Amino acid sequence: MEELLLQSKIKILAEGDVIKGRILSVGKNEVYVDVDGIGIGVVRGRELYDDETILSSLKIGDEVFGSVIEVENKEGNLELSFRKAGLERVWQTLREKLESREIIKTKILEANKGGLMVRINNVVGFLPVSQLAPAHYPRVEDGDKNKILAVLRGFVGQDFDVRIITAEQDGEKLIVSERAVIEGELLQKIGKLSIGDVVDGEITGVVDFGAFVKFGEGLEGLVHISELAWQRIENPKDIVKVGQKVKAQIIAIDNDRISLSLKRLMKDPWEDAVKKYKIGQMVKGRVLKLATFGAFVELDAEIHGLAHLGELSTEKITDASQVLKEGEEKEFRIISIEPADHRLGLSLRPPKAEAKPEEVKAEPVATPTPTEQSGQPESVEVEKTEEPKLDVSADSSSKASATEESAAAEKVEPEQTPA
Repeated sequence: MEELLLQSKIKILAEGDVIKGRILSVGKNEVYVDVDGIGIGVVRGRELYDDETILSSLKIGDEVFGSVIEVENKEGNLELSFRKAGLERVWQTLREKLESREIIKTKILEANKGGLMVRINNVVGFLPVSQLAPAHYPRVEDGDKNKILAVLRGFVGQDFDVRIITAEQDGEKLIVSERAVIEGELLQKIGKLSIGDVVDGEITGVVDFGAFVKFGEGLEGLVHISELAWQRIENPKDIVKVGQKVKAQIIAIDNDRISLSLKRLMKDPWEDAVKKYKIGQMVKGRVLKLATFGAFVELDAEIHGLAHLGELSTEKITDASQVLKEGEEKEFRIISIEPADHRLGLSLRPPKAEAKPEEVKAEPVATPTPTEQSGQPESVEVEKTEEPKLDVSADSSSKASATEESAAAEKVEPEQTPA
């Protein structure tokens, strides 16, 4: 009866199951295990632990876990694997740490351009740059990947506190986060902030897309390049420097990411642009940058305009460099101002000249040539027309016509591209 019951229990086991037992004996190439309530299991050769240190430490009576690779071998024993069971147990432990959000101290093994390599429970994991805490985030001014790598290599050998955020055994994918360790405390602090708040901070890093600002109790936000100043910016380093004290306004909060603005605490210079500049006015401007659609021009430190390609010459051109060079100064005519959209249109083309009265002449009616009269009776005569005389009424009419034409030309504005 007991034998039948034992066979029944054995039959319910399947390959891959992990079972617990106690060591009965330890040989050079095999270990026998007592699997309580089921029978004897044996672990041979390559199915022993890969780590010799672990293998040599096994003692009779030790509790161990084995993965079933054969329910019943030729001797009627369970064929087990410590190696597979160990791996399964390792990943099971990693999954448990993931679910419990346990904080794990781990040593940084090496660095690459994407992040840092770590080891947890003898499994190599990855700590991406994006998951580093603000204190360790590499702020390289020009975004040079080699410089970022140099910063990351400086962390090799250091201990970091991390949390597991991905543990997938099938793909052997283990990803950890340092940022997740401070996430709860961080979100609690961020919860006290409101959009529109003004904060005092310090520039901690300048990159090609903006600047990082440290403020409050360990908080940090990003000022995008478009929020550093009202004028067009080529390089954020021209506006701010590391260590500079600034006032910034909170303009967005997305989970643990805070967006800041410096320019919204400054007066918009475009509000006074219509007072300083007028349509038709000739102004001196410096060419900042050439683009496929025209040229960006600096009128003053805060107001920049755009001269569209079609407004750079009376001749047809295909590239702004045919007319202008970056850095040179030219006289431009203002053809449009849109303060609300921060747009100002410029032109190098001369305005359409007004017609003068003395230049207005009536064209005589042409006399048809014999060729044009072919097929017409020779007796047909062309009526003669007297050349009109310019009197006061004609003079007034010509002036009015020319003025209307000029006014219409002024109203025609080229399509503008945002400055």
